[in-house]
Amino acid sequence: MLRAIAAATAVVAATLVAPLTTAPAQADGPGVGSPWVVSVGDSYISGEAGRWAGSSNSSSARADALGSTAYYDNATGTGEAIDRCHRSKSAEIHIGGGVRSLNLACSGAKAATATGSEFKPGLDFYSGAPGVGQARALQTFATSNNVKMVVVSIGGNDFNFAGVVQQCVQDFLLSPSWWKDYCYDDSSVTSNFTSANVSAVKSRIAGALTNVRTAMRNAGYADSQWTMVVQTYPSPVPGGSGFRYSQSGYTRQDTGGCGFWNADADWANNTALPTINSTVTGAITQAGITNSKVLNLASTFNGRRLCETGVGLYEEVGLANWLAATAVDRTEWVNQIRTVTTAGDSPYYIQESLHPNYWGQLAVRNCVRQAWNGGTPKGGTCVRSANGLLNGEPRMSLN
Repeated sequence: MLRAIAAATAVVAATLVAPLTTAPAQADGPGVGSPWVVSVGDSYISGEAGRWAGSSNSSSARADALGSTAYYDNATGTGEAIDRCHRSKSAEIHIGGGVRSLNLACSGAKAATATGSEFKPGLDFYSGAPGVGQARALQTFATSNNVKMVVVSIGGNDFNFAGVVQQCVQDFLLSPSWWKDYCYDDSSVTSNFTSANVSAVKSRIAGALTNVRTAMRNAGYADSQWTMVVQTYPSPVPGGSGFRYSQSGYTRQDTGGCGFWNADADWANNTALPTINSTVTGAITQAGITNSKVLNLASTFNGRRLCETGVGLYEEVGLANWLAATAVDRTEWVNQIRTVTTAGDSPYYIQESLHPNYWGQLAVRNCVRQAWNGGTPKGGTCVRSANGLLNGEPRMSLN
């Protein structure tokens, strides 16, 4: 982590010549030097699944936009700074246009740091042998770099997102269509959405956002010198009537990688997602973050969601691979759900399941660039505006 931060740090030498003296070089810092944008949070901002542009069951090569080095982010470009953080090269924070960017987010991160078999830095000030929390890393970086915007995605894992998805797919695969076992009423799922747990998660998110603000204050910034952009979560699957595969049989999971019963998909869109997103936005108020903007991603992928009618696998839509001219419009922007058996001996990771893929990452990047707004950050709702690509990215609007 520290090596990655050191590698990203830039110093601008400004030598002032006087008749008899030369002033020392002036380092970048709060309000000084070229601007930086930084991302902190979880898999929905780290770039998880950003390797894959659409999906194919016939050949992974058809959708492999970035190759095996997609998540390499260490100083030498030979591996990950933190194993399985999956900070992809297509991550949304890399908006370009003369604006420098740093991705501190980590797939699997919660509000608080978790250690164990895998190190998952949270939005806190943890410091230990495995590494440091994202708030501490941000503070270190911002001290000597002019950070103007911090984009945050956090809370999904505090709602046990992966466990909920796993339960829904398990219920789909292990119950017949004439005796459906839904996940939306399973205790392992509903326990995440009780009023008590929602309140507890909101407090954890609020604490995480407060830590980000504290990191910037500790680095020497007034709140007015930078903007926190907090993003909500997108809908990854359509409602039940929007699936292109029948819920009878196993095609929905075996072919599409979207094993949800219609009723569970409706619950996910109508109850779970709004609850998660309102908790995130409510945490901003609870934390009293006054220099914040909201990037609403709830409907960003509508029309391009996993298994949605109107898009398909490469073999279904008759395209050779992701380089085909219409691939961005005819393939999905969300990665398939994979199980141990469907991942198998392949280049896929199970943790890439149900995350924005290459197209999805670049779509959100387009909106993050619009949110940057030439250095005067703004919020808004990110939606598709037209078909095709513009400068290699999907055409998006921030309204």
